[in-house]
Amino acid sequence: MDEERNDAAERTAPTEEDAPPGWQATMWWMVGIQFVMTLSFSILTPIVPLFLPDLGVKNASAIDLWAGILTGITSFVAAFVSPFWGRLSDRKGRKLMLLRSSVAIGFFTVLMGISQNVWQFFAARCLMGAFAGFSASAIALVASQVPELRLGYALGWLSTGQLVGSLVGPVLGGAIADATGSYRVPFYTTAAITFAALILVARFVHESFTPPRHVGRKRSVLSNVTMLVRSPALGALFLVLLLAQFGVTTVQPVVTLFVQALIGKTATVALLAGIAFSITGLADVIASPFLGKRSDVIGYRRVLLICLAGAALASLPQAFAHSYWLFLLERFGVGCFIGGLLPTANALVGRMVARSERGTVYGMTASATFFGNSLGPMTGGGIAAIFGLRWVFVLTSLLFVANWLWVYRSVPEYVESALRAAEGRH
Repeated sequence: MDEERNDAAERTAPTEEDAPPGWQATMWWMVGIQFVMTLSFSILTPIVPLFLPDLGVKNASAIDLWAGILTGITSFVAAFVSPFWGRLSDRKGRKLMLLRSSVAIGFFTVLMGISQNVWQFFAARCLMGAFAGFSASAIALVASQVPELRLGYALGWLSTGQLVGSLVGPVLGGAIADATGSYRVPFYTTAAITFAALILVARFVHESFTPPRHVGRKRSVLSNVTMLVRSPALGALFLVLLLAQFGVTTVQPVVTLFVQALIGKTATVALLAGIAFSITGLADVIASPFLGKRSDVIGYRRVLLICLAGAALASLPQAFAHSYWLFLLERFGVGCFIGGLLPTANALVGRMVARSERGTVYGMTASATFFGNSLGPMTGGGIAAIFGLRWVFVLTSLLFVANWLWVYRSVPEYVESALRAAEGRH
């Protein structure tokens, strides 16, 4: 077993000269494009619950429930198809997957905007999940183009682009809805921005790609799952990603409704809800560079434990907020910790597999985050409908505690030591 660990470390630590020329330009273009894509999709985050009455959902409990279902269903569908798109990216290239995903997101967002009832809207979100997966493809492309010893750095910047997009998008979406008096216009805006990102990918993203000979067409999903199970560290990180994303997204369908409960049905509720979403992203952007640097010094596992403990402690007070401004402050506190979760775990995953298999592996880990993305909002919406909005924040805190316990017991220390030993040899 020790020999296998050392072999893995040696295989995944080439020098900077092994990276394709121009990898810096590819990385920075992808950071910008990830910002644009996340901005476009997060425009809709505060809009979906407010759009439901226009789709025929009038009852307050039904709005809570449908907000969770519609927020989560796209990722739920994507979780099942993501490994397929990941394997295809290993054969055909990651850039092609980015183009395919951009077209799908733009097209199905237009369909959401013209939906006349909640079932049409539901169908459009399901179809988007079947063909989307932009972020997973972006991670796989960047991870396959940058030097191994810069992987955490590159994925950290990619995550920063995503976080800044999530910071700007909800505020922009709320402002557009309030300015136009329409909850349909933000969907058309999202589609337009997505198609703009498609042009940027086609024009400026260059991929040095050679299909690996050993990635066969007949490789099954079962064989990929077997690879995941046989690697205890990968299996542990799979669950870390699932639980982390589950905890982050549980509150998504209720933030807008909670803001509405705090301030009443004012003309600016969409904008204020967008700010409540974005303040977490602002904290992410501030904290993520610091957390990334600390992970290089004290290790990935320790940073994960710090982030999870902080997220648990910061999430619980939201349940007791009785003013909008206090709620904003608490949302900022949560963002100071959750920004380090996904890039740290994804960097660890990337260092454990060969470049030629990263599309497949990131496809599988994307399934974990997609399951978290889907089950989190669905659970949050169900808890809100049955027990009330405040209990969702209590559940979120407990989920972060559970994830902390899992990381403490299951993510092995040897991963860090093996990677550090490999860096020392180079």
